[in-house]
Amino acid sequence: MSAGTPVLSVRDMSKSFGAIHAVQGVSFDVMPGEILGLIGPNGSGKSTLFNCILGQLTPNSGRVEVNGQSVSGRRACDLNRLGVGRTFQQLSVFPQMSVLDNIILAGQEHRGTMLGRLFGAPDAGLTADADQMIRFFRLDHLRDTMAGALSYGQQKLVDAAMAFMAGPSLVLLDEPAGGVNLTMLANLKERLVAYNREHGTSFVVIEHNMEFVMSLCTRIIVLAEGRIIAEGAPDEIRSNQTVIDAYLGG
Repeated sequence: MSAGTPVLSVRDMSKSFGAIHAVQGVSFDVMPGEILGLIGPNGSGKSTLFNCILGQLTPNSGRVEVNGQSVSGRRACDLNRLGVGRTFQQLSVFPQMSVLDNIILAGQEHRGTMLGRLFGAPDAGLTADADQMIRFFRLDHLRDTMAGALSYGQQKLVDAAMAFMAGPSLVLLDEPAGGVNLTMLANLKERLVAYNREHGTSFVVIEHNMEFVMSLCTRIIVLAEGRIIAEGAPDEIRSNQTVIDAYLGG
């Protein structure tokens, strides 16, 4: 992949559910190291677009490339192995497992063969990597705590650590700020910025918290009724009258 190759390229993506056109001809690129925000009112097609990109929904049309490689029609697990991570609106942590074991489990999905996982070390040799991720997200004091005993914000940090465990080149974050208190949110944002700076990982962020997304992202795309209605730097989006009428002023 050359420096000018997008980490993610989406072209003419469309998805309908009967007469409802959830996504209509959406195209955009995400460049290496970029933090892209994807905003819009409820029902604008953001999550449908994510699910089409990740192969969890089959689009009616469009194509997707990751690091210059066509991945249209590939499953989410295949994309994971190509360096694409994701967090969900609904947390994916296992409440009856420790923080450490949750993060190890996330790493196992991306390492080795099925035989290796069956007959290799129980932690697949991932404890040291998991501990490094725990330290990065400042979860050291919760390492051996059951995930179900954590606050919602702490579980969000664990969820993020799980998404980054495989060292992805691209992470799609679905409402990372949702339900998180201000203190934990500031910590999450700081960790995301630090990871982006240290590793050059690109992010695409769906978010309703405008203060969070405007301060985190370098570029923002606005969807309404399944179409892109605006694209630009945060300050440009704040002052865009079309956006204000369709979303920010609503």
